[in-house]
Amino acid sequence: MTARGAAGRCPPTTWLGPQLLLVCLLVSRSIAKEVSEHCSHMIGNGHLQFLQQLIDSQMETKCQIAYDFVDQEQLDDPVCYLKKAFHLVQDIMEDTMRFKDNTPNAYAIVRLQELSLRLKRCFTKDYEEHNKACVRTFHETPLELLEKIKNVFNETKNLLEKDWNIFSQNCNNSYAKCSSQGHEWQHSGSLDPQLPGFVFRLLVPSIILVLLAVGGLLFYRRRRRSHRVPQTLDSPMRRPEGGPLTQDEDRQVELTV
Repeated sequence: MTARGAAGRCPPTTWLGPQLLLVCLLVSRSIAKEVSEHCSHMIGNGHLQFLQQLIDSQMETKCQIAYDFVDQEQLDDPVCYLKKAFHLVQDIMEDTMRFKDNTPNAYAIVRLQELSLRLKRCFTKDYEEHNKACVRTFHETPLELLEKIKNVFNETKNLLEKDWNIFSQNCNNSYAKCSSQGHEWQHSGSLDPQLPGFVFRLLVPSIILVLLAVGGLLFYRRRRRSHRVPQTLDSPMRRPEGGPLTQDEDRQVELTV
């Protein structure tokens, strides 16, 4: 009885195991299919039109704004470039791209921010210590910034439509190469657009100090020379000690005696 009871309990257990495994596989496959379709078509033409609307409504100006973005010269891998750019675009839309409330541009930014939050599921996360790798500060006009952001969304859309899982690529090695070159890259004078102004502000006071020092030295030498000239003129009138007496002096001595 006990043996039959134990034997009777075993078949349901062995039957439920494969059944549950099959259900899990079907569920995971359906979720993967849903995610793939979701990522492939998440960025629509409407979102690109929002960005074009922001570009068209911008006033043309030479004024520049500073923002951190991916340096494509350091990071030439297109997938890793877009993965890094995606997170930076989120920060730019939140901190830099600000418009008056209840305006078409403000509404467009809100829609793009919502899209960025949904896109997070399509990007795998890399190591946190490389967040600043391959990134430098740009100084560009708002129009140039918006065009760069539109290119990021457009290129991301094209890659997701070809392969929804493409942004699962691990980019830690690519980011590590950038971080190893970071100090050398940041200290390069040609990469800092503010360096000429800094050099100018540092150079002008130095030149002024040198000119003042040279002017003071010349004034001192000229004044010293002016004091020495009268002494030089008086020196022939003076008789050195122990020198011979002149003829007039000899006569005066004789008269005195």
